[in-house]
Amino acid sequence: MSASDQEFLEHLVKGIVDHPEDVKIDRKVDEMGVLLTLRVNAEDMGQVVGRQGSTAKAVRTLLRIVGVKNNARVNLKIEEPEGSTRAPRAAEGEAF
Repeated sequence: MSASDQEFLEHLVKGIVDHPEDVKIDRKVDEMGVLLTLRVNAEDMGQVVGRQGSTAKAVRTLLRIVGVKNNARVNLKIEEPEGSTRAPRAAEGEAF
């Protein structure tokens, strides 16, 4: 199986972030398909996830298309680094 999905993700994410040298991607293949685990600099988490997760959702959609072309199911896991700038989610029912 080719690692074109990993190369695609690396190229895509390095174009988005401010610290491309810190982009690390692990690729695991099992019976469920391909799992790409993405690690970026803590300062870049907001750019990778995007407003309300829109960037992450778009990247996952593109990876699904790459997977379909290679007859593989591709999933993306974004590891949240220590000290990331992403705001914690508010507890349910919490008033603002």
